[in-house]
Amino acid sequence: MASHRLIQHIGKLYGLRVSEGLYDRLNVYYFVDGHSLNDQPLLAEVAAEELTKLLPSNEDPMTKEDIMEFLQSQQGRNEIENALKMLRRLDIHSIPKFILEGTTLVDGAADWRLFVEIFEEIEERGYVQNNSVFGALLGVSEDQIQNGAFRSLEDLEMAV
Repeated sequence: MASHRLIQHIGKLYGLRVSEGLYDRLNVYYFVDGHSLNDQPLLAEVAAEELTKLLPSNEDPMTKEDIMEFLQSQQGRNEIENALKMLRRLDIHSIPKFILEGTTLVDGAADWRLFVEIFEEIEERGYVQNNSVFGALLGVSEDQIQNGAFRSLEDLEMAV
């Protein structure tokens, strides 16, 4: 719960590019380094360190103390609990799953041609239908969703 709340909070503060970067780091922290996501002091330390790497030098990152204060609060808990309820309603019990255009649920193990077909349909149409399933539940603004994880091709090239 703590790490999910933190990632959503970071996304609201700094945008999806930064929250996705933090998410990537926390995956390594948990799956590779073997640390617990419930160890709040260590989680705060790693997150604060990662934010200094992800944010431009002219933007002030949350400090370890700021992050600990957030983690010890209940802020963002309702949003995550509502997202979990939505996942149960959609009968999603494992990952990866992809919800495309707010209505199409595709298993991560689906044949790649299905993804190509869906994305070609969207490309031909020229726009994405429907809204984000979780954006409003998690309090992510439509502007942040439209900007996505990468603000520019330069950001994408830096990520690769």
